[in-house]
Amino acid sequence: MLRYIFIVLLFLHGIVHLLGFLSAFGNKGFFPLAKEISKPVGSLWLLVTILFVMTILLYVFKNSTWVYLSIITVIISQILILMNWQDAKFGTIPNIMILIVAVVGIFEVNFRNSYRKEVSQGLEQNGFTTESILQEIDLLHLPQPVQKYLRFVGCVGKPKISNFKIEFSGKIRGDAKADWMVLTSEQYNFIKTPTRLFFLDATMKKMPVAGFHSFKNGIAFMDIRLFSIFKVQYQSGKEMGISETVTFFNDMCCMAPATLIDKRIKWVIVNEDKVKASFTNNGITIFAWLYFNEKGELVNFTSEDRYAIRENLPLKQYKWSTPLRDYKNVNGYQLASYAEAIYSYPEGDFTYATFNLKDVVYNCTD
Repeated sequence: MLRYIFIVLLFLHGIVHLLGFLSAFGNKGFFPLAKEISKPVGSLWLLVTILFVMTILLYVFKNSTWVYLSIITVIISQILILMNWQDAKFGTIPNIMILIVAVVGIFEVNFRNSYRKEVSQGLEQNGFTTESILQEIDLLHLPQPVQKYLRFVGCVGKPKISNFKIEFSGKIRGDAKADWMVLTSEQYNFIKTPTRLFFLDATMKKMPVAGFHSFKNGIAFMDIRLFSIFKVQYQSGKEMGISETVTFFNDMCCMAPATLIDKRIKWVIVNEDKVKASFTNNGITIFAWLYFNEKGELVNFTSEDRYAIRENLPLKQYKWSTPLRDYKNVNGYQLASYAEAIYSYPEGDFTYATFNLKDVVYNCTD
């Protein structure tokens, strides 16, 4: 809602500047002013209108340069208002409002750029080339349920995976009493040096919240900010490293099954419809159970190694699960399109997030 209000503000304020242009080039009686506007100055009033329209377009298409263009436009607008203060002084109010939003926008751009900078560094990792094809022989060391899963997904005969990008929509909440926050997210995972970079945009009580989760080779942090400025929650340390190792392995299992040929995975227990696996990286070993149905679909992933962040309570490991369903074709792969994230607390299961898969791209170059 705030986004649409800002667009309307930009549009109306931009259109009002046409009055200065019309007063200089049109009928003087159309909009009588206390101070006459010359044609060169009138052209500047028209220029401001054009710049505000350009700002709207950049803002709508989420081009970060809208921030800087809006500040430049407000400066020119305010100079013109000061030159015609008696007639245009009330234009200062929308200029101040636009400037405040632009300043907040600068923080948002900088926060998001910190994520994009790490993504660029991750894309420099060397991994499998697109000429390296996953073949049946690559599956021979895997348990039968896992082999069946990879064949069901459609991994065989396609390139091995060195990285992948995922886009989700969904909702999230802090505890059972909190309101759900609608979210959209983007993340990149890199396999050679385990890296998971996750950025989300959400709305909390109609106010924008942004979050950046960074996991690089066992070291992780979570940074959640209101308006991309005020830290709502920040967490780092050993427990975060372990937790995000679990999440990284979960992503491999659910969103990039072809990566399950990785030698850092050990298959500990194998049953007909479930397997227990360990994943080891940089001195951290985590365990998880993978559950499959008759079709070969992965229907659940559980681990007891992930820590939960609970208000006013110390970090503690609880059973964590991500039930999956609604498999569909995504860019040639059969993948679960819906998942939940659940902690099993002593008082009962708590679903804190749901995710709807929008897109997955493998072996990204940008």
